[in-house]
Amino acid sequence: MAKEKKTVSVVSQECLSEGIYSMWLDVGDMAGEAGPGQFLSVYSKDGSRLLPRPVSICEIDRGRGRIRLVYRVAGEGTREFSGWKAGDQADILGPLGNGFPEVSPEKTACLIGGGIGIPPMLELAKTLSCKKKIILGYRDALFLHKEFEPCGDVFIATEDGSEGAKGNVLDLIRGQDIRGDVIMACGPTPMLRALKQYAAEQKIPCYLSLEEKMACGVGACLACVCRTKEVDSHSNVRNRRICKDGPVFDAEEVEL
Repeated sequence: MAKEKKTVSVVSQECLSEGIYSMWLDVGDMAGEAGPGQFLSVYSKDGSRLLPRPVSICEIDRGRGRIRLVYRVAGEGTREFSGWKAGDQADILGPLGNGFPEVSPEKTACLIGGGIGIPPMLELAKTLSCKKKIILGYRDALFLHKEFEPCGDVFIATEDGSEGAKGNVLDLIRGQDIRGDVIMACGPTPMLRALKQYAAEQKIPCYLSLEEKMACGVGACLACVCRTKEVDSHSNVRNRRICKDGPVFDAEEVEL
């Protein structure tokens, strides 16, 4: 189904941590179409910023027709978003991209988020009906970790050791021998690369949500391609569009 730009209302805006904001949007029927791992393209009100900013979906409230976005202020566009208040109008496009697959109820899923890759794992943690081990990696200050606790066993790593285990998520996984039947992760590329290698060692399926700068968000501009093992039958190149073919990929399909 073709996506159209839609004007929606801001329900609330909250600062969770330094530079990290949570915004609920009243999106109506769009909430019923959305799933974990997808994203919205959010447009600036400044006419000089023509391209939207892709923001991963953190939570979906289908009953009230709302979607939650948790994002980091990384430039002028997201700085503008952080100043929006309840009742303000926003233009968005979505839901976009392909999300995470289902997991059989008898399986155990390791859900792994690093930094601003943590928010999209929350809706996944709430949606999956299997047993979940949730591994969250932070540079220092924590956010959203309490909201994961009703969903499964939560493990925390911080780079400086101020909270939880010291080190990164893979240090935590190896150090505490955390095991599962499938890995689902979102975070910076070095983390995803390490998890791809770890999953291959353990011979378990792994699905990665790739973080990449995007332009159009619908696969037309080819600004967010990634390298893949398979050659595309239409273009005869080893590229996939993260915005349209992803952002979630089987780890074995992509080269990081």
